[in-house]
Amino acid sequence: MKKASKPNISKRVFWDIDFESLDYDKDRLFIIDKVMNYGLWDDFVATVRYYGKEIISKEIVKSPYLKKDVLNFLCFYLGLKPSDFECYTRRQLQEPHWAY
Repeated sequence: MKKASKPNISKRVFWDIDFESLDYDKDRLFIIDKVMNYGLWDDFVATVRYYGKEIISKEIVKSPYLKKDVLNFLCFYLGLKPSDFECYTRRQLQEPHWAY
C-alpha cells in the first residue's frame, strides 16, 4: 500500500501555525497531538490512514498534553493504559493548589 503524499486534515486544527510548512515526517508527534486534541472525526480517520495505528501509538504516548476524554478514547482504541502516556504521568505528579 502506497502512502499518500499527506493526509487530508482540516486547516482549522492548525490555527496557530503555517499549515503549508508542516513536515509530515518530522512533525508527526505535533500533528498527531493536534489532531487528537482538536480535530474532527474525519481528521482522526485521515491521520490513522496516513500514519497507521502502530506509529500513532508509538508517538502519542510522548504527548505532553491530552484532554482527559481523548486520553480515555486513545486507551480504548490503541489498547493502552493511562499510565503508558507521559501526559497522564505528568498530571499525577502535579500537586493540587490546596488541600480540601
